[in-house]
Amino acid sequence: MPEIDREWLEEENRVKMVSKELDKKLQSLKEKTGGLKHDIIDLRKNFWNDVTLNLADENEAVETFTSIKQQAELLSERERSHKQFYSQVKKLLKIKESPYFGRIDFLEEGTEKTESIYIGLSSLMDEKEECFLIYDWRAPISSLYYNYVPGPAKYEVPEETIHGMIELKRQFLMKAGRLKAMFNTDMAIGDELLQEVLGHQANIQMKSIVATIQKEQNQIIRDEKSRYLIVQGAAGSGKTSAALQRAAYLLYRGRGKIAADQMLLFSPNLLFNSYVANVLPELGEENIQQTTFQEYLEKQFGKQIICENPFQQLEYCLTASENKNGQKRLTSIEYKSSLAFKTFIDDYLVFLGNGNLLFKNLTFRGEKIITGEAICTFFQSLDVSRSLPNRIEQTAKWLLQILKEQEKQERKKDWVIEEIELLDKEDYLKAYKHLQEEQQFAENTFDDYEREQNLLSKMIVNQKFKPLKQAVKAFSFLDFKSVYLQLFSGWATPDLDRDDWNEICSYTNQTFCFTRLPYEDAVPFLYLKNQLKDGEKNTLIRHLFIDEAQDYSPFQFAFLKSLFPSSKMTILGDVNQAILAHTLREKTLHSKDINEVEKTKIVQLRRSYRSTKEIVEFTKRLINGGDEIEPFNRSGTKPTLTISNHVSVHRKKIVSQITNLQKNGQKTIAVICKTVQECHEAANQLEKHITLKLIDKETRIFQSGVLVIPVYLAKGIEFDAVIIYDGSKKQYGRETERNLFYTACTRAMHELHLFSCGEASPFLKDIPNEMYSRRE
Repeated sequence: MPEIDREWLEEENRVKMVSKELDKKLQSLKEKTGGLKHDIIDLRKNFWNDVTLNLADENEAVETFTSIKQQAELLSERERSHKQFYSQVKKLLKIKESPYFGRIDFLEEGTEKTESIYIGLSSLMDEKEECFLIYDWRAPISSLYYNYVPGPAKYEVPEETIHGMIELKRQFLMKAGRLKAMFNTDMAIGDELLQEVLGHQANIQMKSIVATIQKEQNQIIRDEKSRYLIVQGAAGSGKTSAALQRAAYLLYRGRGKIAADQMLLFSPNLLFNSYVANVLPELGEENIQQTTFQEYLEKQFGKQIICENPFQQLEYCLTASENKNGQKRLTSIEYKSSLAFKTFIDDYLVFLGNGNLLFKNLTFRGEKIITGEAICTFFQSLDVSRSLPNRIEQTAKWLLQILKEQEKQERKKDWVIEEIELLDKEDYLKAYKHLQEEQQFAENTFDDYEREQNLLSKMIVNQKFKPLKQAVKAFSFLDFKSVYLQLFSGWATPDLDRDDWNEICSYTNQTFCFTRLPYEDAVPFLYLKNQLKDGEKNTLIRHLFIDEAQDYSPFQFAFLKSLFPSSKMTILGDVNQAILAHTLREKTLHSKDINEVEKTKIVQLRRSYRSTKEIVEFTKRLINGGDEIEPFNRSGTKPTLTISNHVSVHRKKIVSQITNLQKNGQKTIAVICKTVQECHEAANQLEKHITLKLIDKETRIFQSGVLVIPVYLAKGIEFDAVIIYDGSKKQYGRETERNLFYTACTRAMHELHLFSCGEASPFLKDIPNEMYSRRE
């Protein structure tokens, strides 16, 4: 028998052996879960039959309570055990589908026997629970598979480094528990396996990449030392996938020390949350918390303030950047996003502490009961050596004492008597019950008219004052809007061009609306407010993941650091995909943006796996520095450019292209537009001929089919085919729109088709003609 056939047979037999072992474990667990299930049903059915009910006296009542508690604890314990067993069944069924994907034969230094190590999604022990049949991909020894080719190798365990030789490295493809392919490799992960995985169609949910993790991705996943890990990666380089595997790895390594609810992912939009929701459960871990930065801001603001979102800000800047107000706003956005503005606010806080805070009048029933001037006088009387938040807190306590005295005076006023007289029977009974609960008097003594009036007066006034007291506790006596606007009133001039600063001050004072906050003012306003209130910090979150981090400003990074002081951060982005308004002039995602260079590690991912070689070679020429991007060697069709001079012809050709893509079996086809307005126009015309779904910022579920989507919502997602709805000079002609254009084009996995109504974007001029097919 040829050697290759013998090895195949050996591996096939081993898969069958592992499958039988899995069947045994599954059968055992199913028997246990089945028995537990019947126990639980019986316990629920007979719960009260098994409880001694006797409330005759105090002793009997205690015995009854004890009996109920014991029965409830027994039921809870059975349900807990059933849940654990069921979780193990699910894990074993997942292993059975594809038991493992890799093998290394490792000869440890100082030993004589080579050990064959099989690596899969989860660990599996033999029947006697003595030897590993499969090692979890996160186990220390599994790092050999990702980091080394055959030859000298090492891996770390607690307090020791193990050295040795890798004698064999083998990869497997399995489906439905059967071996489909295997190949030996002298590379980190062989191209054969990647070709197989990457050649598939796009999924509506991101999948785990444990079988194809590359060496550079593995270094990101297993980094446990860096406080701030910045991953700068080309489009399609696997940044997000690596980050989610990293979360799974950290949960595995920190079992009992860190839980899924102590990790938080800031994702770019709601649609992306749906796209990545299945990765961690597929790896056998609970999902970590997910939110968008916008959602987090809105939660901080509460219901009183509506905050513009970054996409609305971007839409404004894309459509109004040529007019005078548009340029003013861009200048304002750029400065308010900087660490220099944060420093300016920090200086302003010192100014406020010197007696320059602004306070509101406290009013009750339309009348001033404490003036802002009186509050200011008290505040200024406090010891300036105390911190600013401390003095504000002391002012709040003083105000609550004043309100307490004011309450006593209000009880005697005519409006209170009128309120009592207007009480209907139901309100009166509620008041009676409320007063009884407070034990103001015993039953059958609610017949003293004067006492009754006093108690009702107290209750009514307390209720009316309650919102005012809550407002004082929330420091709402501070005039936050005026305090923020005072920043731009000439109290000082920052280190900025005077004309630019004057424009920023003028524009802010003209456009700032407290009930609908401009996006560029959201973080500075919250930061200032939190510094005045000594706002609560989130110490529960131990690890923060920030995706599409190139769209966060230096000020926003500093704000997140202040909110999550105990957290490590994994920061993922691509400066070439920076598209939000504050990045139109200056790019972020540097260690200086984190402002703690010595605690920061930067990793570069230059190889792109998402798109075919033809698409990567095309898109890398759209950006400066694109020559550093390395395409993966997966061939496909060249991108196409179709130019039409009439709108009707332009749309007809797009419909024809979509129809051809569908005939060729492409499942997810994205028609990417520059703005929401263009999306609506495109959808209105295209839906006359094809079935499609219009995606907007409220869309939460990622689906297959034809999707019409603005470029900023397509970030982080991949599609079988991408159609650029209008890649004309009119739409993508300014240098500030280059990243938008690049981001849109790099969403394509297998096919990229650009359509231009009129002259094509100048960004295409530097691309050699042989790299794409031109159609007229």
